Amino acid sequence: MLENFLQTGETAVFGELYRRYLPLVYGLCLKYLENKEAAHDAVMDIFENIMEKLPHYEVKNFHTWLYSVAKNHCLQVLRKENRIIFVNIEENVVENPDDFTLIEKPQTEEETEALVFCIGTLAEEQQTSIRYFYMEEKSYADIVELTGYALNKVKSYIQNGKRNLKSCILNRIKKWN
Repeated sequence: MLENFLQTGETAVFGELYRRYLPLVYGLCLKYLENKEAAHDAVMDIFENIMEKLPHYEVKNFHTWLYSVAKNHCLQVLRKENRIIFVNIEENVVENPDDFTLIEKPQTEEETEALVFCIGTLAEEQQTSIRYFYMEEKSYADIVELTGYALNKVKSYIQNGKRNLKSCILNRIKKWN
């Protein structure tokens, strides 16, 4: 069905994909957003976006890809609302469960300076992925689209970039103290 949609672009075919996956996406959105109206709006946004973006991606497993896109959309909505969410880490919702607030909100001038310096030490792919994800609040799918990197590479660049940043920042601050 996915191949049929990609070849023909027929909205009726996409409508069938929508019908089949609506319960999965709605349930996921409801779990994250904890509000029926917000979940409904998110489902509409997600399917509207993927209808436009799907032809530009090489999707091998639609179910897994859709789940990832929906999850990232919900996390993006929550991030924009500045809501704190508690998620079971065993669900692999985040790539690195450690809280690392230095990226989003440096607390001191030293941390800010260390962050700026350390971002410059990252490999280009890590820098780009970190900037898009944390500073411009782009989803994994957005970063894939903007950079052309594979989805698994984007996740890896962010995870490794966070680890490298944390190590660099902590070492830099230790040297100052």
